[in-house]
Formats: sequence, C-alpha cells, structure tokens
Amino acid sequence: MTVTRDEALNIAKVLTEALPYIQSFKGRTIVIKYGGNAMTEDRLKESFAKDIVLMKLVGLNPIIVHGGGPQIGELLAQLNIESHFVGGMRVTDSATMDVVEMVLGGQVNKEIVSLINRSGGRAIGLTGKDASLIQAKKLVVEQPSEVLNSPEIIDIGHVGEVTAINREVLDIATHSDLIPVIAPIGTGDQGESFNINADLVAGAIASALGAEKLILLTNIEGIQDAQGSLLSTLDENEVKSLIDSGVIQGGMLPKIQCALDAVANGVTSAHIIDGRVEHAVLLEVLTNEGVGTKIGGLV
Repeated sequence: MTVTRDEALNIAKVLTEALPYIQSFKGRTIVIKYGGNAMTEDRLKESFAKDIVLMKLVGLNPIIVHGGGPQIGELLAQLNIESHFVGGMRVTDSATMDVVEMVLGGQVNKEIVSLINRSGGRAIGLTGKDASLIQAKKLVVEQPSEVLNSPEIIDIGHVGEVTAINREVLDIATHSDLIPVIAPIGTGDQGESFNINADLVAGAIASALGAEKLILLTNIEGIQDAQGSLLSTLDENEVKSLIDSGVIQGGMLPKIQCALDAVANGVTSAHIIDGRVEHAVLLEVLTNEGVGTKIGGLV
C-alpha cells in the first residue's frame, strides 16, 4: 500500500511524539486489565494484541490480567447452572468454580495468548495457581442486618481476595521477551481455588511490582464531571470530591478505589481508559492526548 507525502509526514509526527514516552518508560512494567468490548469485538482484539506486541518490542514490559464474566455466564447457562450475584460478585459454589477455571484458565486465557502470538509476540498464559502466583483467601462479605446488632456475613463461596503476589515468575518474564497473560484465579493455603475480581488482581500485581502504570480498560470514555465532560487527569483529592458529591458512583467505585490503592502503594499512575477505541492502550501510553483518565503521576 502506497501513502501520500502528507500521510507519511503524519506517521513520522506520531512516531516522533511517541519517542519521549518510549524513552521514559523503557524497562518499566505496565499492568493492563483487559476486559469489556476490547475483549469481545474482533477489531478491538486485534488492535489490542498489536499494541501489546509493539510495547514489548520498544522495551516496555506489559503484563495482562484478563476478565471473562460474560463467557463464564454463557457456559453456566449452557450447563443449566444458574448465576447469582451479591453486590456485583458472582456467587461461586464448587460447580461454578470448576466452570470459572475452565473458562478463565483455558478458553479465554489461551485465546488472548494466541492473539498476541499471531501478532508477533511471545505470550505465556498463567493462572494465579501457577507457581502460587496469586495467593488468596476467602472474601468475607458483610451486609447490614435489620435484626442483628452486627453485620450479617454472606457466604458467596469460592470468591477470594489477594493476600500476596509471588513476583518470581513475573520477574523472569519481564527480564525476557515473554508477555504474561494472567487469569485471576487465586490459590489458598490448602490449594483451594478462588475466583477474584480481575481489577483487584491487576492492582495487586501492579503494586507488588512497583509498576509504572496500571491501566484498566472499560466500556466508558473515562471519568466524567457532573456535566458529562471527560476529566483527563485527577489527583486523589479530586477523586474523593467526585465520590462525595455522587458524580462517581455505582460500578465505577470499585475501579476508582482500585486505582487509588495502586497509586498509594507505589504505582506511578493509574489509568481508566476507553477500551472501545482501537489502539486505546498505545494512545494512552505513547501519545499526548490519551483516551481516558489518569490518576496520579507527573508524566
């Protein structure tokens, strides 16, 4: 395909704009939570894989943590296993946990690995059970009780929270040409499996590695103000003000808290970006404009 002189100049301008970001982030780790439309639409899947391969080739160290809720729900329905949720979390009994491991550790994980490898990368699929990568414990869920003086404990089964990250296997990957693709399944002290929210796993891994960036792909433009305008950068106080005023609410609250926790624990900046945009990750990391909201960080 031939390009015009103007098109060639525009390509050169884009590459030049990316140069200082590549220089700043070379050798640094960027943890990306991959989910939403970016994980289900073919054109977005292809652009995401190419973004990851390019990042690795120019010296950045991407680590991917993926979700898979819709795929889990689809297989459960096919198996006539009913899905139940408490506070947005899937109640995970033993039968459901088997399906979670099958879908996340098998189907979804291997598809992402294959996409990256077909784009020229060297991806390696992992779950949190590999080398005890994600150590976890049962998540305790409480809700107010109308008849008890203390909160009521709700048992949601094999749903966990991260207690520790074994960074050894990730250090090996980041010092090689391998790209880790991680399913958010944790392992307990007795070898039991736990289904863990992928945002929280990504945040825990980013914190454990002292990552340069935590990037959370979503199906929205980013964080917006009360008038619906995108807020491209926010600090902790501004975020808390938006929460207190009710501008940030509902399903965005856990993502925001995940971002705040990561920055508080040593991650340079956290980004909530629009995964519906092609090449969203590259646009956020290597251009002046970006495609979402950055929390913390100077660059």
